[in-house]
Amino acid sequence: MRKPAPAANPYYIVVDKSDYELKVYDDEGWYATYPIVFGSRDLSDKMKEGDKKTPDGRFKIIQKKIHKKWGPELLLDYPNETSYKRFVDRKQRGILPKNAKIGSGIAIHATRPEEEWTVDNFYNWTDGCVSVKYTEMKDLFSYIPVGTPVTIQQ
Repeated sequence: MRKPAPAANPYYIVVDKSDYELKVYDDEGWYATYPIVFGSRDLSDKMKEGDKKTPDGRFKIIQKKIHKKWGPELLLDYPNETSYKRFVDRKQRGILPKNAKIGSGIAIHATRPEEEWTVDNFYNWTDGCVSVKYTEMKDLFSYIPVGTPVTIQQ
């Protein structure tokens, strides 16, 4: 694998929900692909808290941490300004109930070590996060820095 220049972050991530793939690109082009799963079989945009859907849009990684259940985690800036605008618009148009909440805590994180089979079987189990196999998430976590742009699309 190529090593990035230490002075800058050359990476960006594209999560393609329809292909169940997370692709990493750097300043030379495609860098790596990881199989992934989500929360719901319905791959449309997250509408509100508790719907188990993964949000569509452009985000960035705001924190790297080790979660006590599934290990390496890259926290996204969901909800961001665009997410809020979409949410408010849906409420105003009556698509969402007035008491709906937008949700938070969306991340790219690992499966539990013994549950990598969820990715192999396309078993969507999260509450809206993107889940990568535990062994592969350790690799991704090792080189992706805070601030990396992430696009999630259908």
